[in-house]
Amino acid sequence: MTQKNQIMLLGVLVLIMAVVWYINRTTSPTSPGNVLSVQNYQLLAVENPQLHRDKMEAAQKTEYHSMGRNPFSEVAAPKEQPQVNKAASRGPVGPPVLPPPPPPTLPGNMKFFGYGTIPNGTLRRAFLSDGEEVYIVGEGDTLLGRFRIVKINNANLEFEEIATGRRNTVTMQEEQSAPPA
Repeated sequence: MTQKNQIMLLGVLVLIMAVVWYINRTTSPTSPGNVLSVQNYQLLAVENPQLHRDKMEAAQKTEYHSMGRNPFSEVAAPKEQPQVNKAASRGPVGPPVLPPPPPPTLPGNMKFFGYGTIPNGTLRRAFLSDGEEVYIVGEGDTLLGRFRIVKINNANLEFEEIATGRRNTVTMQEEQSAPPA
């Protein structure tokens, strides 16, 4: 592009800029409908607009006391057992302390018979059978909607019952082959 063409292009751009500036200068920056809504705005009726410093200070001095529940967990925390002072008690004061419930178990004929890894990743998959049905689950997956797989090891499988948060471990069971004839 020659210098003459560049000067002509610069002149045209300056002329366009001047026209845009003139149009923007002569028009209103707001539309008529917006101006009316701002003019009709009613302030809220506040009896005392001053800061309530006594309430602010009381709120700042409060301390958070945990109720023992993790708000980020779906599983409810176990209830704390009240501690009994043996020297002061001369008999049963409260309800009898029940033994903890037995650990959860997988359904009767569910067997953990092996594990495998994905070639492109490091995730382990556990193989479980329920008669003819075979389930393939990974760590963190749910099984039958009731159990979450926690850890898959070489010889055992650790799982958690979702409803109660109780855990248990099952060992790998070797398939029994038919006796030789």
